[in-house]
Amino acid sequence: MTDLAKELCANLSKWCQTHIEPFMEHDDEEGTFRMEIFQGLGEQGFTGMTLPEEFGGAGLGYREYVAVLEEIAKYSVAYSVTVSVSSMVQTIINEYGTKKQKETYLPALTSGQEIGAFALSESHSGSDAASLKTTAKKVEGGYLLNGTKMWITSAGIAKTYIVMARTGGEGAKGVSAFIMREGTEGFKLGKAEKKMGWKASPTRELIFENCFVPEENRLLNEGEGFKVAMGGLDRGRIAIGAIGVGCAQRALDEAIKYSLGRVQFKQAIFDFQGLQFMMADMACETEASRLLVERAAELVDLGKSSAKLSSMAKMKATDTAMYVTTEAVQIHGGVGYTSEYPVERFMRDAKVLQIVEGTNQIQKVVISRQLKKEYET
Repeated sequence: MTDLAKELCANLSKWCQTHIEPFMEHDDEEGTFRMEIFQGLGEQGFTGMTLPEEFGGAGLGYREYVAVLEEIAKYSVAYSVTVSVSSMVQTIINEYGTKKQKETYLPALTSGQEIGAFALSESHSGSDAASLKTTAKKVEGGYLLNGTKMWITSAGIAKTYIVMARTGGEGAKGVSAFIMREGTEGFKLGKAEKKMGWKASPTRELIFENCFVPEENRLLNEGEGFKVAMGGLDRGRIAIGAIGVGCAQRALDEAIKYSLGRVQFKQAIFDFQGLQFMMADMACETEASRLLVERAAELVDLGKSSAKLSSMAKMKATDTAMYVTTEAVQIHGGVGYTSEYPVERFMRDAKVLQIVEGTNQIQKVVISRQLKKEYET
């Protein structure tokens, strides 16, 4: 971790203890998202970290960004994910958008006044994203969108959406990317999902019924939408890996603190070798995941972004989050299964980290394809 990242996280930790931690159990139970928390993160400079200063960003590197995501995730995976997805939308617009698109949409996102959302998945095209069915039919001045998107993080609280739709034939080459705004005629919100975790972060269906989007809102050329989507996902996977590390670290912290204070058979349960070995493994896996995420982030900063390392970081760190949170619940025993302690919330939040931004099985496909390229050259 860079010195700047350490300083940022030290200040952020104090802020989170006051502004996030006191509300999380209640908000998880009630499914409440507090816009003032997100905007507060924006006021602290954490909602547009890697974007250029000319568009309101902080102009920082990915190593600082993943350190901040990890820190937020120690208090709330839901808010860290909200920052991550909104930041991915910013990155996409900054990398693939026109100057006008950047000037129009980025400042409100980088400041944290608005939230961005990414809409690729559909009910029949999750892992096979290139088979999406939502259509964008060319009309005078733009396109008419028809179709639905599923499992969209921040749907309903986001203002700006990156939406993938089919403008051409089958497969990836027929997909184009569009910037959509909340409230556009023909753009509706569908049902809100009832989820195992991330309950403070809304997930909803998007419905498009003859929804007009002007041509100036298309990103790149027709047929280049899949390139836009995959470019965003490569970096988004590193971010989800960082969130997994934060989730695992908090669970490990809670397990150690509990085991030091819990006395059974006249000694702290930490002193039983069986539990010591569990926590040693948990600590090793967490640290290994952190180093892999940091390495993937470092390559982005060096201009050598690696799809292989991004997928490795996402897969390893989120599998670790699931493993460590499960072990943390076990170390807590019966109370770990109740909401009296936060480890059950982190265990529920960890599960979907293995699914979003491409399931971990899809990450293995990406990794193996990259390995094949390396060894065939």
